[in-house]
Amino acid sequence: MSNKPAAITAVQGTAIPLPGNDIDTDRIIPARYLRSVTFEGLGTEVFKDERFNDDGSAKAHPFNEDKYAGAALLIVGRNFGCGSSREHAPQAIMRFGIKAIIGESFAEIFAGNCTSLGIPVCTADEQTIEELQELVQNDPRLVFDLDLEAQILNFGGKSISVDISPAAKTALLAGTWNTLDELLQNEAAIEEVHRRLPSFL
Repeated sequence: MSNKPAAITAVQGTAIPLPGNDIDTDRIIPARYLRSVTFEGLGTEVFKDERFNDDGSAKAHPFNEDKYAGAALLIVGRNFGCGSSREHAPQAIMRFGIKAIIGESFAEIFAGNCTSLGIPVCTADEQTIEELQELVQNDPRLVFDLDLEAQILNFGGKSISVDISPAAKTALLAGTWNTLDELLQNEAAIEEVHRRLPSFL
């Protein structure tokens, strides 16, 4: 029985607009949560310090707004996920319910970590991102359909082109985005390579 993850060809749903550039992984998930043995429960802690005061009262933040509840897409600005390479950041975003992220640009390691979790990370120019965020702010129930193969984002009778790393696109469409799973599937071939290596190695 194959453990191969499902191919990801599209993501549908409403979105959360998250304005601002250079949002780093420390803001996405505070360092104190890196002590977690598992990633379970991180979804409730995403943007914890930006969403809540020390006394637990809520701050104004898109992730706290009921009108964006249940969103599947996140629309962000430039250089999202910069800073430390902690995997906890995309894990927390995924466990909050986000299935795809569209932004102006992303930190390379963050984008790679997202892909390995099956989260498509797509880019568009600054003006397009600002227009998308404004659209969602004005109509939080607007439904998006992200077609990864065509690299098209459909919404409200309109379509725009988005970019995605060719390697990430291939992995998502082929269902090989889970790198650990991919290694397990190729275990026999890897063992054969090791068997043929000279013994002194």
